Amino acid sequence: MKLLDALVEQRIAAAAARGEFDDLPSAGAPLPLDDDALVPEEVRVANRILKNAGFVPPAVEQLRALRDLQTELNAVSDQATRCRLQARMLALDMALESLRGGPLVLPREYCRRIAERLSERVGGLDTADVGSR
Repeated sequence: MKLLDALVEQRIAAAAARGEFDDLPSAGAPLPLDDDALVPEEVRVANRILKNAGFVPPAVEQLRALRDLQTELNAVSDQATRCRLQARMLALDMALESLRGGPLVLPREYCRRIAERLSERVGGLDTADVGSR
C-alpha cells in the first residue's frame, strides 16, 4: 500500500508543479465541511437549533463523561479509586450502548444493581448516577 501512496503523492506533486490546481473554484478558501450531510434536512435544522441553544444529544454527554473518567483514571494510582472509576465507566458504556441500540440492551434496574454490587465490593460508588443515565 505504501507504494500506491507514494505514487499518488508523486502524481499530485507533479500536477501541482504544472499549476493544474491553480484555477480550481474556491482556490485558497477553506472547504465548506458539512458534518451532517447524510442527515435529512428537516432533522438537520432541528439539530442546528438545539446545538445553537447549547443542547447536545445524551450520547455526546456520555462520551464526554467517559473521556473525563478515562483522564481521571489515568491520573489515579489508588486501586480502590481505580475500581470505582472503572465501575462508573462500565455503567456509562452500557448506557451508551443502549442509546445506540447496540447488541447489549440492559434494563436500567439491572445496571443499577450491577453498580450497587460493584459499590459494595469497592465502597463509595454513587449508584444514583447510574440509574439516571
